[in-house]
Amino acid sequence: MAASPSSGGGLIAAGAAARRSEDIADLIELFSRTQYRAKEVTPRVERVEKRCLELFGRDYKYSVIQNTNGEVCGHYPRQIVYLEYESVEHNKDRFESTVQISKLQDLVNRSKMARCRGRFVCPVILYNGKHICRSSTLAGWGELYGRTGYNYIFSGGSDDTWAESEEVPEDDSAVRNGESQLFDKVRGLDIKLLRYLSVRYICDLMVENKKVKFGLNVTSSEKVDKAQRYADFTLISVPYPGCEFFKDYKDRDYTAEGLVFNWNQDFVDAPLSIPASFTKNLNIDWSDYQSWDLVQQTQNYLKLLIHIINSDDESGLLVHCISGWDRTPLFVSLLRLSLWADGLIHASLEPSEILYLTIAYDWFLFGHMLPDRLSKGEEIFFFCFNFLKHIISEKFSAVKKRRRKNSHFRDTEFTVDDLCQLMGQVHDLAGFAAGLDGCEFSPHVACGLGLLWKRMAPKTRDRGSLTSLSSDFSLITEDATVPCSLTGEATDMFSAGAQAPMAWRKGRTSSPQTVVWNKPAPLEDKLLHPLTDGKSSSSSSSNQSEQSFPRVGSSPLAVPGRRCSSPSERQVRLEAVRELFLAAYSSTVGLKSAAPSPSGAISGLLEQFARGVGLRGSNTII
Repeated sequence: MAASPSSGGGLIAAGAAARRSEDIADLIELFSRTQYRAKEVTPRVERVEKRCLELFGRDYKYSVIQNTNGEVCGHYPRQIVYLEYESVEHNKDRFESTVQISKLQDLVNRSKMARCRGRFVCPVILYNGKHICRSSTLAGWGELYGRTGYNYIFSGGSDDTWAESEEVPEDDSAVRNGESQLFDKVRGLDIKLLRYLSVRYICDLMVENKKVKFGLNVTSSEKVDKAQRYADFTLISVPYPGCEFFKDYKDRDYTAEGLVFNWNQDFVDAPLSIPASFTKNLNIDWSDYQSWDLVQQTQNYLKLLIHIINSDDESGLLVHCISGWDRTPLFVSLLRLSLWADGLIHASLEPSEILYLTIAYDWFLFGHMLPDRLSKGEEIFFFCFNFLKHIISEKFSAVKKRRRKNSHFRDTEFTVDDLCQLMGQVHDLAGFAAGLDGCEFSPHVACGLGLLWKRMAPKTRDRGSLTSLSSDFSLITEDATVPCSLTGEATDMFSAGAQAPMAWRKGRTSSPQTVVWNKPAPLEDKLLHPLTDGKSSSSSSSNQSEQSFPRVGSSPLAVPGRRCSSPSERQVRLEAVRELFLAAYSSTVGLKSAAPSPSGAISGLLEQFARGVGLRGSNTII
């Protein structure tokens, strides 16, 4: 029997989705075995480079900063993408770049010495005409003198990098020693590059003021530049644990909740320092940052970065750690995915395409040493994409919300937790209903209100408060039968099994900046009972069954609860990316438990996940 056109179209879409999933698995497999170097490019790596350029070209007009054989930086892409503006079909009122690529290339060539390992300030994301850049931290005198001497010897006794005297600041030059004069030259060029890219904000993730090795200051930071050369920039010190800390994350069976960095170590001397203009509107107690676990810290830092790029319509942002290849890609990747989920960048890319782009470009081609990190158990790369479950909320959205002027709550964004506390304190629901009149709530909050009202209604009927609620709120309670978890439970991502294809279709919308992704059946996360194989003991199984649910987040596949049946577009997009990543990662690298898990844990969950989405590879998860 011949297949109908509709079924044929479905088969084609499913086949395309499977191929894209295989591409991601192939990329991760390559990444887990290969350390990218611009001088050592295989045909397989060339295909990755070409694919990245094609994905950037979908939505942007771009130029290329040439780094063909790694002359500028050996572990940056050979073709560094400079995004000029969004394509006409995506933005009719596009931002026109004033940057000349030839001048930018020249500045890059001459400023590379200023930063550790030559990892110069590089634009990687274009958001509302502003560049989000990445780099390493500033080079210290040891590296700087060593590299300038190397260049002097192998250039035949001349160093053209510093030939133009007009680039050297003249202030106090008569009293500065030779070291300061060299810093003046290289950091002056670094500053000129930052200004050319209109970068004003510098976000430093180092937990040290200076990186010290063998008793020597190897690298420095803008925040401790004695000559205050970076005083015209807004310096933001947000210390964040290095890649070594993520071995603890892996050793705790990939559980970030409750994992707190030890801030009392001798080398940790960089305080958190954020301008008050950025802290007053975020409703975060920054004085408690040393008590935050890894989830809270990452969430709050991401909120801060989004707030910064939304606070200034003209100025860009630089994010860096020490070498710029662990913590830096973590936050660059989270920013890229978060803005994409809001429909603000890469508007035409599907979940599989944005995942491919950020893995390939932000991590692989910018030199993240995944093989080394995996061998040490420092799984910061896995953490990045598994962490997407913690930023699905609209609280992390860069889209500015519109609120009604007559709303009593117009200055407050409510979450379900907020409403739980508020309603627990309200005795007269009539007054509360009056306050709700004219307010707009997201589907998640509306769902929470509905269930809360249903739970509280029996207690309030005797007081005659039931009829005092507004009609709008009453409609919410009537529709409160939709599934909604308010107990911290995780929902089931495997319920659809192999019958739910990872096929997505692009929906047409009135706005070219908005792309809606629809899938036939929602795949959601749930903590499943372990598979009853030889690795799971009967005692562990019985212990599992005695508990209704483990604590939220105790599995790398768990998604925090309080979720309704009508997820936001942001949530759908980010969960799709995470599902694709977990499937590809489990079929290639796999997760390695440090010790037998009480629940039977990682191997059973990921094994079942991989089978459910039809992406089981030859590697066994151990």
